[in-house]
This record gives sequence, C-alpha cells and structure tokens, in this order.
Amino acid sequence: QVQLVESGGGLVQPGGSLRLSCAASGTIFSFLFMGWYRQAPGKQRELVASITNGGSTNYADSVKGRFTISRDNAKNSVYLHMDSLKPEDTAVYYCKATIVTTATRYWGQGTQVTVSS
Repeated sequence: QVQLVESGGGLVQPGGSLRLSCAASGTIFSFLFMGWYRQAPGKQRELVASITNGGSTNYADSVKGRFTISRDNAKNSVYLHMDSLKPEDTAVYYCKATIVTTATRYWGQGTQVTVSS
C-alpha cells in the first residue's frame, strides 16, 4: 500500500507562483512513476505533468514553460513548481503514483489551488 500526502496549495494572484509537494510512503520511491493531475469544477481530471523513475518528464501543453515537475528520491517526494499562474489553473491538484512493476496506481487526497485577484 502506498500513501501519498500533498501539500502546498493555496490562493495566489494571477502571475504568481506556488510549489506543490507530494510525500510518498509504503514502498520504495524509486519504483514509482509519479504524476500530478488536476480537476476543475465541472471538468474531467487531467494530467498536468509526470516524471518517470528515471527522471524523464512530460507536460500538458497548457502548462509547458510554466510548470516544472521534479522528484527527490532521497526524500520520497515529488514536486510541482508552478509559475505564471493563470485563473484557468484553478483546480484541485492530485498526486498519483504508479508502481512500475505492477502498474498499481494510488492517488493522494488532493490540494486546492486557486488563482484569483
């Protein structure tokens, strides 16, 4: 069983920055493929960014150049640094972990990000 705990959400003005963190426990972190997803009211959950256990990254077109995903295997954590935030980035952000050997997936509880003046 993998437990994921997100933190770092909040209210920020347009153009501002936030850093989300996701701490994992319950397995060897380097075996995990990690991703950040978001879900806005009335919309489907969508992939924001992902990072493999080897460090390769992938981003949604809407956040390329503004968001950066990273991981620290020593701290069992993955991060999402968000710059130049826009009102349309407002959503609940979720951390997802996939065990690379079994494809079993786990979700965090989510953290709210609100971009508003």
